[in-house]
Amino acid sequence: MNPAAQNGSPESAEAKLRALLLAGLDGDARAYHAFLQALGSHLRAFLRKRLYRLPDDIEDIVQEILIAVHNGRHTYLPDQPLTAWTHAIARYKVADYLRHRSRHEGRHEPLDDQQEIFAESDEEAAQARRDVDKLLAQLPDRHRLPILHVKLQGLSVAETAQLTGLSESAVKVGVHRGLKALAAKIRGSL
Repeated sequence: MNPAAQNGSPESAEAKLRALLLAGLDGDARAYHAFLQALGSHLRAFLRKRLYRLPDDIEDIVQEILIAVHNGRHTYLPDQPLTAWTHAIARYKVADYLRHRSRHEGRHEPLDDQQEIFAESDEEAAQARRDVDKLLAQLPDRHRLPILHVKLQGLSVAETAQLTGLSESAVKVGVHRGLKALAAKIRGSL
């Protein structure tokens, strides 16, 4: 084996990804699956360096990029560097994600010191808990359980992953997507 391919250099990543994609494009389903797995790992490392302030968002962005790569795989030119092509897609997806995120964050209002955010009585607290339980019951387990364990019970992501059998990244994604779904349900009921 080539020494560069053994040391994890950028050239070996390029060669490995390119070989897997080309085999996948030729109909090798296992190679294509391996390509998506390897590209996902490569993209996570690529994004962790650039989005270190948004660690909980990286998995969502990786999934968006993988979908875009899959949908655009027919546009890849085999004589061009594959990582340059995927990084270009990644840059567009990151820009889209950050643009969407900034628009979404602009809709949030800060809490005033005067706002009452705690229940005034045990009855109100019980009603609030019933409302939360009712909303959570509408979510699939992959979203409901991470929210329940991480956000309501205060377990760590690792503890929740072990308890539910989900991966740690799936727990983080479940919390994120579940909270987005809950927010949409609440907005829809107003």
